[in-house]
Amino acid sequence: MNTHEHPRTPTRVAVDAQALAELYSAPEILRVVNVWDAASARVISELPGSSAIATAGHGIAASFGYPDGEKIPLELMLSAIERIVGAAEHLPVTADLDGGYGNAGETVRRAIGVGVSGANIEDRMRPFEESVAIMRAAVEAGAQEEVSFVLNARTDALIADRKRPREEALAEAITRGRAYLDAGATCVFVPGVLTAEDTRTLVAGIGEQRISVIGLPGALTAAEYEALGVARISYGPMPQNVALTALKRLGESLHGDGVIPSETEQLNNF
Repeated sequence: MNTHEHPRTPTRVAVDAQALAELYSAPEILRVVNVWDAASARVISELPGSSAIATAGHGIAASFGYPDGEKIPLELMLSAIERIVGAAEHLPVTADLDGGYGNAGETVRRAIGVGVSGANIEDRMRPFEESVAIMRAAVEAGAQEEVSFVLNARTDALIADRKRPREEALAEAITRGRAYLDAGATCVFVPGVLTAEDTRTLVAGIGEQRISVIGLPGALTAAEYEALGVARISYGPMPQNVALTALKRLGESLHGDGVIPSETEQLNNF
């Protein structure tokens, strides 16, 4: 199979969406190691612990030389996602679709067309009603394609204004999160380093198995978030940063008197 050709029929995408939704609602936290190209998707999809694949929008943009935040053209983003879908043959794929690229419904429709069964879409702290409408449009686009699209609706309430009192930011995240769920979202992604207290507040306000978090340095472990009722943990651009850090260290070594480590695996075969 050519990895740029996704093998997923509309029926397969609908089945993937159901499987992905079940992973979110399970008591065990869904752990997704974000990928940014076909090679990283193949490596992660072949791990025994992988049950779904999540793309990293920042990572994909960086791999093509673009900054984060919809600077990469949508066509190029979707092409990269399609290659990831092709490389992760047996797992459902949820994509980072940034803020929806100006038309969340159409973007979701096109993402489904390349084999995606769920996505993150950011509210970017747009006005409340506008943000709710964006999330609703994403879900409705899935329904029009006969896919129960698994929307992980992201609110930037905790990171948009870091000087804002934490209690106010958490309250805003809860208000927006509830509204996004009412609009049809499956889960609410609240990025930022969440303490146990923050997480308890969000879970109490939005619901168990309804919160998605990011595993940044300083965050709790996946098991700790699971015990608090969190549905999903992802790692955003960090896996790519870890890989690039390893490449940098190797380069430093090879510019000296280093050699390729003997334990290096051949992981770029297609």
